[in-house]
Amino acid sequence: MNNPALKISEVVKEKSGVTRLTLTDFRNYAYLRLNVDLAPIVLTGENGSGKTNILEAISFLTPGRGLRGARLADIKRITPALVTPEYVPPLAEAPSWAVSAIVQKNGEELTLGTAAQKSTKESEDETRAFDRRIVQIEGQKVSSQAELGKYLSAIWVTPQMDRLFLGGTQPRRSFLDRIVYAFDIEHAKRTANFEHLYKQWYQLLKNGCHDNGWLLSLEEEMAALGVAIAAARRELIARLNTFIEHEPDDVFPNISLELDGTIEKMLDRLPAVDVEDYYRNSLFSQRHSVLSNDYVDGVNRTDFKVYYKKKHMPAELCSTGEQKSLLVSIILAQTKCQILDKGFAPVLLLDEVTTHLDDLKRDALLCKIKNLNLQAWITSTEPQIFNVLKNDAQFFTVKNNSVNLL
Repeated sequence: MNNPALKISEVVKEKSGVTRLTLTDFRNYAYLRLNVDLAPIVLTGENGSGKTNILEAISFLTPGRGLRGARLADIKRITPALVTPEYVPPLAEAPSWAVSAIVQKNGEELTLGTAAQKSTKESEDETRAFDRRIVQIEGQKVSSQAELGKYLSAIWVTPQMDRLFLGGTQPRRSFLDRIVYAFDIEHAKRTANFEHLYKQWYQLLKNGCHDNGWLLSLEEEMAALGVAIAAARRELIARLNTFIEHEPDDVFPNISLELDGTIEKMLDRLPAVDVEDYYRNSLFSQRHSVLSNDYVDGVNRTDFKVYYKKKHMPAELCSTGEQKSLLVSIILAQTKCQILDKGFAPVLLLDEVTTHLDDLKRDALLCKIKNLNLQAWITSTEPQIFNVLKNDAQFFTVKNNSVNLL
């Protein structure tokens, strides 16, 4: 990683982000076009007015399933909306919803677009219809969502993440992997391929498959991918911990990060090739677990642990307000690391981010966003709490399926 002592201003010469956003049949919006600055964008309005939908649309201009992780079919507009004169109802064969944007990256401007389109998959027994996501860059269709990550990066915080440190490991693991994607574009492909192979292997075992050669082949591929996934996670944690050591312990506490996973821990003391052999043998020996209790150990069980450094306390034992502060500390560290690593700033998508923060921490966060000199989309029901940004942000109200500049 680049030198943590470098100042952000020494790395970023031009701002990056979205300057025009266009939605078609997306959630509650029949048609919406927003022209914005490369600055903080504050969206205020009542709950349910569609503020989060705008953030979700931007998140679809990056690789992955968006900040809600929703099914593509669930995103299409199904409620009546106010239709502008520019709106043209899509044809039957057209995408069911679409998002496009003009983005800037270090002074260069280009167009990104994504949409859900109906497709069919034929088998011997049936023809099944489904939605698939298509991606365009500068009007040209590309084969992989991963290409979007070369031009736009987004980091988001949602109210659902307020309970990130409580409950099961899956949300924390997904959160961790999204951070890894930002630094290692191949990680998205590795995790998707591993998940596909794991589901195939799992289903074969559940269906009583006795083709040992087939199962061994899957286990070999899973072991190789699993070790690569674990190695990428370890590298990310090491990067962030190194960076955090140089950060001041201010209103947002210093943290330490840790991986709790069998494969990740083995890589601390063994060569990758030996860990791969172990993982392959482990999957073979765990075949019976699929039939008995569904538990299979591996990178699909890894947990992401966060500690409040000053208190020597795991995040799950901290108060609700402290947990939100720890989450903000992670996001700020990731943001700065990305800027130093890539030379351009991610877009921050902050949905009700000030919830559970006292006035001091709220104003401190807004000041940090302002000083990072990046684009952040922030939602709230309370416009009066953003005085810190009154001279630096654009303020919009969201009401009746429309967005208006204040």
